[in-house]
Amino acid sequence: MNRGPAQMFRITLQEARSREAPTRDGASGYEFFAPLDAAGHIDLETWKKERARCFVHRLDHGAIAERGLLVHRAGGAGGATWAFDYEAGTADDEEQGYRFASHAFEPGEYVSVRDGEGTLHTYRVSAIHPA
Repeated sequence: MNRGPAQMFRITLQEARSREAPTRDGASGYEFFAPLDAAGHIDLETWKKERARCFVHRLDHGAIAERGLLVHRAGGAGGATWAFDYEAGTADDEEQGYRFASHAFEPGEYVSVRDGEGTLHTYRVSAIHPA
């Protein structure tokens, strides 16, 4: 999907079945707001200008279980990590996007998120809408 210059999108991730979790039903996941460039990648420069609008909702069976922000941290693969931060000032609660900087967010694609305990979970991009 060619989107043109980076703009804000609402991205919905649904938990996906995997070898480790074959019974997942897609009822949990995330909804987050991020600027995507024409190729579907999170655009760092636009995020810097719009970070206050980059919310995340962790969903549990369709209900918002936790609210936070999409943050960019130094370190990790490629020199930086995108994470979902639920409490400012502490890193204990963060969930890290696995290689979010290199993923193209397109409906049907799969991405992974590492939870606070370090376990990697797979999600399917189920929807993307302009925000």
